[in-house]
Amino acid sequence: MANERLRAAISAQGETIQSVAQHVGIDPKSVERWITTNRTPHRGHRWKAATFLGVDEVYLWPIVEKQAETASSSELITYYPHRGAVPAALWSSLIEKAKDQVDILVYAGLFLFDGNPDLPDQMIEKAQVGAQVRILLGDPDSEMIHQRGEEEGIGDDLAARARITRRYLEPAMTTPGVEIRLHDTILYNSIYRFDDDVLVNPHVLGAPAGQNPVLHFRYLPGARTFRHYMKSFDYAWERGRPA
Repeated sequence: MANERLRAAISAQGETIQSVAQHVGIDPKSVERWITTNRTPHRGHRWKAATFLGVDEVYLWPIVEKQAETASSSELITYYPHRGAVPAALWSSLIEKAKDQVDILVYAGLFLFDGNPDLPDQMIEKAQVGAQVRILLGDPDSEMIHQRGEEEGIGDDLAARARITRRYLEPAMTTPGVEIRLHDTILYNSIYRFDDDVLVNPHVLGAPAGQNPVLHFRYLPGARTFRHYMKSFDYAWERGRPA
């Protein structure tokens, strides 16, 4: 039975068997066999092809769903009962080792900058050697920040913290490769991504972010948890505005 989902995805993106093969780095005949014989590619080839076509690999090859579930559970490195339980050395290590990508989605995230006073300079240095740094801060003048401050029981202090964080970041704002945006989204999780590691801090209604758990995930090819959270980041990023 042919893989009509793959055939349709290629067509929908205006691509060809040849362009998919070129992106993945294989012979076009291999991609043709994926379609005509419904052959399941190797994990790395699946991931590259699915990413190129903008669809989930499980949609294209449902047989790998169980494999994806197993890999996804393996992405979880550890769980911390609250943000204060995350070792300071871990934050420092992740920041220091990041070479390609740093993504931060918060309302304020002031603790991170207070605990790592050289962080803005580090962001500048990383961007200067080719890293992409994207930081999303809550808009301190937005209704959403005001509402979250009330829900957390800290009132206008949340907006004040967001303003302080923005002030800390001012030296980095003119550096190519460092982009800072403001958002007014409903934030369900704070996200801190450093290359293949991401720390996710869920927001629990009525409690400040620092009192809530933190999950540490590390990306594995074929898994979905890391990618799932980064899709959430990208969703907020596209709706943010320049700081």
